Amino acid sequence: MPVYTYRCENCGIQFEKQQSFTDNPLKTCPECRKKSLKKVITPTKVIFKGSGFYATDHKSPSGETSSTKKAEPKTETKSTSEKSDG
Repeated sequence: MPVYTYRCENCGIQFEKQQSFTDNPLKTCPECRKKSLKKVITPTKVIFKGSGFYATDHKSPSGETSSTKKAEPKTETKSTSEKSDG
């Protein structure tokens, strides 16, 4: 279950409460008993471990990606039967 941080806009107390996703947000302050609680939005922590998903999950068997593959040379065929003005 997630932990939510609440702050009272009246008295300034701030506390955390473990709640289910389906629980209604708290509204009444436990200190001053007024309905002035608001959820505090906090940034989430993201931790990247290892060398990354590219090297471990989605790397092509040959080690090349579609952007690093060399483009095949395009050959143009020209017609040898050109009209000459004489």
